[in-house]
Amino acid sequence: MARALYIHWPFCAKKCPYCDFNSHVRARVDEGDWLAALVADMRAEAALAGGEALTSIFFGGGTPSLMLPPLVAALLSEAERLWSFDPAIEITLEANPSSVEAANFAALASVGVNRVSLGVQSLDDTELRFLGRLHGADEALAALETAQAHFARVSFDLIYALPGHTPDLWHKRLNRALAFGTGHLSLYQLTIEPGTRFASDVRRGRMVPLDDDAAAELFDITQELTGAAGLPAYETSNHARADEQSRHNLAYWRYQDYCGIGPGAHGRRGSVATVRHKKPENFLKAIATQGDGIAEARALAVPEQAAEALLMGLRLTEGVNLDVLSARFALPRAGLVDVGALTRLRTLGLVWVEGSRIGVAPPGRGVLDALLAEIVADSLVAA
Repeated sequence: MARALYIHWPFCAKKCPYCDFNSHVRARVDEGDWLAALVADMRAEAALAGGEALTSIFFGGGTPSLMLPPLVAALLSEAERLWSFDPAIEITLEANPSSVEAANFAALASVGVNRVSLGVQSLDDTELRFLGRLHGADEALAALETAQAHFARVSFDLIYALPGHTPDLWHKRLNRALAFGTGHLSLYQLTIEPGTRFASDVRRGRMVPLDDDAAAELFDITQELTGAAGLPAYETSNHARADEQSRHNLAYWRYQDYCGIGPGAHGRRGSVATVRHKKPENFLKAIATQGDGIAEARALAVPEQAAEALLMGLRLTEGVNLDVLSARFALPRAGLVDVGALTRLRTLGLVWVEGSRIGVAPPGRGVLDALLAEIVADSLVAA
């Protein structure tokens, strides 16, 4: 099993109106206190999760690029002491493409970060203002150039299917993004998440999302252009050149173990799912009182594990191996998938079957959630 470590930095300069991640705006952050807390949480997790060498570390957020390089260096040093590093370890840090944060890229690379994921989101200033971003398009492009100069691997995010997006507009925007030559792109349709400001705007009639048919057309354009450029989808929203897929995210989607530390971080060790306290102040209090930030450590029943492995694995274009899952969870194939539904969806060209491996075919990726509801055996869902 691959061993991955996720470190959550919950702080942002501003809360974006579409974001439902665990992020918080604070006037002041004491990095000394947070180093001590994250190291304590890491040590507590390592004591339970064993000492297998790490193959990936992912700094997510929030906005991890707001962390000073010495803090990142100290956390990496402690992680290496606790687990050791695989020689080919991938160390990713999510970053906002502001000039202030880009100024730290050289220092971050020098302390071990070898992959950066930039939250560009759009290359249009009007759209960036709509999305609540603090950077402009020119600033984002400058940060991208700086990142490509310092990191071996660079990815950036774009959000599409915004109100007013047309096929012609998205075609031009995506072709421009592909021309920058990064080996990985994360391309997300705008989703109105509960509890966000955008959800409130939609409810009050201040914003009208793009309809499903129009969004589906943009999704098809995305698959076509990225495939032609040599960055095909390897997951629903993630596209990469060969061997440049995010190893950390692959560990997650392949249902391998990963340790999650920091406020709101999720993790899984064996059959136990962990969740840390979300609010930064509650996380710090838990560290002080119990020695770790865990809010819940829950044993997962076998049917729940099998269902999660299917739901995540079928997001990948590589699909899942039913024989491997059957052996792993001691369940027959018929206990994993609805064979009748699988046969019908295969006939419709929405899924593929190759020996013991199944996956969602390109025509089915745009309706993935509906397909998953049909494929996964009722016995797993009911359990």
